[in-house]
Amino acid sequence: MAKIAAVQMASGPNVNANLIEAERLIAMAAGAGAELVVLPENFAIMGMTETDKVDVREMDGQGPIQDFLAEQAKKHGLWLVGGTIPLAADSPNKVRSACLLYNDQGQRVARYDKVHLFDVHLPDSDENYVESETIEHGEHIIVADTPFGRLGLGVCYDLRFPGIFRRMLDEGVEIIALPSAFTAITGKAHWEVLVRARAIENLCYVIAAAQGGYHVNGRETYGDSMIVDPWGAVMDRLPSGSGFVIAETDSAHQQSVRRNFPVLEHRKIQHSMN
Repeated sequence: MAKIAAVQMASGPNVNANLIEAERLIAMAAGAGAELVVLPENFAIMGMTETDKVDVREMDGQGPIQDFLAEQAKKHGLWLVGGTIPLAADSPNKVRSACLLYNDQGQRVARYDKVHLFDVHLPDSDENYVESETIEHGEHIIVADTPFGRLGLGVCYDLRFPGIFRRMLDEGVEIIALPSAFTAITGKAHWEVLVRARAIENLCYVIAAAQGGYHVNGRETYGDSMIVDPWGAVMDRLPSGSGFVIAETDSAHQQSVRRNFPVLEHRKIQHSMN
């Protein structure tokens, strides 16, 4: 049994202010007994423009945002999934949207670079998102050993591509951390359905940590951070506003579900990343 938590924020363009808010919410989750905490996508910066994150990018392994994550994990003695932060890319005008995992000693143990980039036009609200203009996509899945089970890392738009999670399953995934920043429109239509589907089809726990609220740059994110069990039941959720959700994993329950409902053993077709 382990307590896992997802933090929900409405981040803005000021990195220091966002880190102060993240620190407050991590401390609250730790105070509630969380042993693993997941921060949302872009927790450290939601800029006024898409290029703002390029201006604050850090080199891999050094920088104030990475130092913050290591310090928080060590201070509270918990495992921490650092949402996503902008790390230097091959292109000088782009970043890698990196999801970093730290252990309870403050040591980084895994890095996942967001694979699927959100290049979408939403006609109902006339919103345009072209992440590929400022983000360089990753290429590899990441599943890491933790005291709570095999933890897979995915980010936001990845949620729409079940193949990436099937690949994680081949690597023994038991828990999926999903930092996100779904738009209000797409979140209302698809967020819960997709999060629960990924839990059900892989018989995994899913920790979906979302941005939720109105941002200084005018964007509205959906929120509804949730933790879902391997049978697809929502264990805890936060519809809107800053805060956190928390629930308890049960590896024996997960093993029982997988044993008694052996759908994972019945697969006939191997999946690609898409």
